[in-house]
Amino acid sequence: MKIIGITGSIASGKTTVANLLAGKKYPLFSADMVVSKLYEKKSFNKILIQKFKLRRKEKIKDQIKLILRNKNILNKLETIIHPIVRKEMINFLKNKNKILFLEIPLLIENKLNKYFDKVIFIGAKKKLRLNRYLKKKGDRKMFSILENRQLSPILKKRICDHTINNNYSLSTLKKNVKNFLKTYE
Repeated sequence: MKIIGITGSIASGKTTVANLLAGKKYPLFSADMVVSKLYEKKSFNKILIQKFKLRRKEKIKDQIKLILRNKNILNKLETIIHPIVRKEMINFLKNKNKILFLEIPLLIENKLNKYFDKVIFIGAKKKLRLNRYLKKKGDRKMFSILENRQLSPILKKRICDHTINNNYSLSTLKKNVKNFLKTYE
């Protein structure tokens, strides 16, 4: 069994690459998806309401986005979320498929390399990533905050086993992903 981690900078195309790699053939774990599902749970939202003194009647995720601009609050939020995501990841690793793919944005920052046989870095130019982020209704300030929480792409590339560049068209990306998959299937 091969366990392959997928990481990269914000808005680099990690999810797109992860979906292309896993397709319908291999299991895929997405840390972002685990977090999205957490926000759907009343028990999780109750913890956030108490911890951050949020208003119950307003959408919790929207309120969190507003207060995340404070670094201390972001750190507190991560101490709540990261252990839950890690537990889900460890459960996913019990899967017995030939290849497992795990998309984890902060894989290297959280020193999770030891869980993986190979780690793929998804790279894209900063200007392109910013434009992608803005198209998804993000704003420049939040992009900057999240970008600064991650290691530099240069350092991440050095630590990872393989790089897939996502600076061009989707068809070029698909070709690069297909070539990568050939080495592991």
